[in-house]
Amino acid sequence: MSGNTEELNVALSGRYRIERELGAGGMATVYLAHDVRHDRRVALKVLRPELSAILGAQRFLTEIKTTANLQHPHILSLFDSGEADGTVFYVMPYVEGETLRDRIKREHQLPVEEAVRIAREVLDALEYAHKQGIVHRDIKPENILLHGGHAMVADFGIALAASKTDGNSRMTETGMSLGTPHYMSPEQAMGEREITPKADIYALGCVLYEMLTAEPPFTGASAQAIFARVLTDEPRSITMQRRTVPPNVSAAVNMALQKLPADRFATAAQFAEALGAAEFTSPATRARPAVSRALLEASLAQRALRVAPWVLAAAGIATSTWFATRETDAPPAPVARFAIRFTPDVATGNPIQVIAVSPDGSRIVFVGLAGGTTQLYTRTLDNVAPSPVPGTQGAGSPFFSPDGRHVAFVAGSRLLKVALAGGPSLPIADVSQEFRGGTWNEQDTIVYADDRGLMVVPSAGGKPALLLAADSSSTLRWPEFLPGGKTLLVGIHNGAFDRPAAVTIANKAVTRFDIVGGNPHYVRQGFMTLAMLDEGTGGLSMGTLVAVPFDAERLRVLGQAIPVTDSVQVGLVSRAAKLGVSRDGALAFAAGIVGRASLVAVNRNGASREVSSELRFFANPRLSPDGRRIATGVFAGGGSDIWIQDVASRTLTRLTVDRDAQRPVWTHDGRRVVFDRAASGGRDLAWIPADGSAPAESLLSVPGDQVAAASTPDGRTLAIRQLVGGRRSVASVSMDSARVLRVLTTSDFDAHSPTLSPDGRWVAYVSLVSARSEVYVRPFPGSGGTWQVSTDGGTEPRWSPTGREIFFRIGDRMMSAAVRTEGTFSRGEVRELFRSTAASVPNGTNYDVTRDGQTFIMVQPKNVDDQNVVVLLNWFDNARRPRK
Repeated sequence: MSGNTEELNVALSGRYRIERELGAGGMATVYLAHDVRHDRRVALKVLRPELSAILGAQRFLTEIKTTANLQHPHILSLFDSGEADGTVFYVMPYVEGETLRDRIKREHQLPVEEAVRIAREVLDALEYAHKQGIVHRDIKPENILLHGGHAMVADFGIALAASKTDGNSRMTETGMSLGTPHYMSPEQAMGEREITPKADIYALGCVLYEMLTAEPPFTGASAQAIFARVLTDEPRSITMQRRTVPPNVSAAVNMALQKLPADRFATAAQFAEALGAAEFTSPATRARPAVSRALLEASLAQRALRVAPWVLAAAGIATSTWFATRETDAPPAPVARFAIRFTPDVATGNPIQVIAVSPDGSRIVFVGLAGGTTQLYTRTLDNVAPSPVPGTQGAGSPFFSPDGRHVAFVAGSRLLKVALAGGPSLPIADVSQEFRGGTWNEQDTIVYADDRGLMVVPSAGGKPALLLAADSSSTLRWPEFLPGGKTLLVGIHNGAFDRPAAVTIANKAVTRFDIVGGNPHYVRQGFMTLAMLDEGTGGLSMGTLVAVPFDAERLRVLGQAIPVTDSVQVGLVSRAAKLGVSRDGALAFAAGIVGRASLVAVNRNGASREVSSELRFFANPRLSPDGRRIATGVFAGGGSDIWIQDVASRTLTRLTVDRDAQRPVWTHDGRRVVFDRAASGGRDLAWIPADGSAPAESLLSVPGDQVAAASTPDGRTLAIRQLVGGRRSVASVSMDSARVLRVLTTSDFDAHSPTLSPDGRWVAYVSLVSARSEVYVRPFPGSGGTWQVSTDGGTEPRWSPTGREIFFRIGDRMMSAAVRTEGTFSRGEVRELFRSTAASVPNGTNYDVTRDGQTFIMVQPKNVDDQNVVVLLNWFDNARRPRK
């Protein structure tokens, strides 16, 4: 409810009236409201629903009331708190003015005298609160309001209330933290249970440091990188950055920032006094106390059980790396590895579809599900939850602009871009549906790959031009600009293997590298990363990421591949690794094997039961005409073949040995199975006896990709999907010796996934003629009108064997459209049957329907809930460092 002003006003009726939203933070959304009872303006803060669920609303409200008695001129007091219709809120005075964060953003560095005055006012407030036994725990510029130029500390006791509820441990387990990374003391970062007033002294030291130098003492691409520096580095000298800062001020800040609480000021009052005493000098210019490696490792190990996992990843696991490099001139930050968990309201697809990392490594963008359709979500690595990117419905294949402010993506047959700060999605170009990745350089040029090869278009929009054509035996994928924007890394797939290459744009020269691996990315430390498929451990669903030493100027490989991480998800069909890499080498990847699945029978109410006896990488199951067998594609060991599942005995038998056979279709009599397989220049159709009594034979070999869909009841005609020149179309093929091919949909818009009515007179299919995927019907194979079946998007159509329904999917929703085909076609009611996490396939249908139209044979992936995104930081810095 927290994001809906109308619902909030109803819930708070008679007490507060919401006027407008003022902002949102990690814990709450802030609104300007009118206090009806007292006729005054207030700041009403609504705790985020997932946070209140974790913390426990009543416990939180009980604890926060202990701060209501804080009365101090530099403390923003608590007016009220409560719960209304499940919404937890607390109320504070509304202060005209700005936050300290606003002022730092505007001025960067504050005048020294004013920065010291603000700090001393905050310290006065802290001294008062500390004497009442209350530690703020979240001092930062956002929580310091400037009213008439004077400081007022907000949210006193909120972090304390959160920390004392039962949900504190669960917060850390899910990646939520109490405190802000740039201002969090070492003891907070290490997960100490008892936090003293000296944590506030440390945080205020960070704030004053930032007021004087324009940035906090420790920065990094993510919270984890910041924590690692907090625990191991020393801040740069203030006076070296700004010589007008008095020595006593620099010394006082230095003492406040000591890593051991015992070395800091004993009280906030002492800190304030030192800031005003010109003669003050800290006890040392203080180097870090000499600590042996064994002692530090023992200390980290002792605390490991109570440290939040994401903090431990940043600080603890890299201790040996830090000691190995600390004697060099500029030690790198420790290697950090941690997992990102998504909040329950964001479904990340099946599996997580695409991940992109911003050039500076601070943000990820991924494709998720919202209301049954895909859209983009963005999340900074130090934030708790992802945010939807408005205007990106139907999005896929995102990639960043060089400055990280925009993201380009594909929706339907269009390439668009959107500003992450807000604004509409703007069209760039019309593209092929076989979009295979894009890249954007500093000259505002975009290069993307599709069936034709590499295409180039200005980021401002225009008509794409062919940069480099693909040859007849391979496809080009995953382009990425190298530094300077004049050369591209690209993947080349030849039907069996992926290998990287470089393309020089000026002369279109292609430099091939004799290394197996796809999804090439370049990182500035001098490596090219590649995703290598792992044989025998999941086939096309899992891979190992390796780093190859690489000279980007001379386009030369300089050494052997070095393993970086394993268990990287790779698309079953696309062969695209689910990972993103920043220019500095920050990695984010979807981890684990999620491609293994079971064949399940799902009734019209959504109840399911398994029909396969083992887990495989199933795709495109098809029931035989008699309903006794299921033909299905199975991915394994780096290839794919057609297998037959006997429904009664639940035995699974291999039918083809092509290693690239996919998408089976039964002939009308159930004696043969038609499938598509790789051929020179595309994919051809073949067929094989269903009992395996003879080898497969070629059925249709023409230019382009051919995918079989269904046979007419008389067996004379086959409905297929054809891909030629970057456009898909629905076609028919006569099954006599002539093999006459006839294209039925001839518009410039993609058409695919055909399915025939039981009498063979009608074909339902998906088309993008209305700028998004919808299901349409037309006569088959003759000419005639076209009827639209779906109205709110639709994919994966399947005609019911009864002839009275057309099924289709909208995201995770299985839909049914009542139809009549006597004389002419007409559509009746469209309704939702059930929702399912069963796997989908692009441009096809990944389920079948029993002869009575009551049961659906679907592919249900296993362990979907266990998948997560893993972030790996600083690996390349440490890989490059010389070791002594």
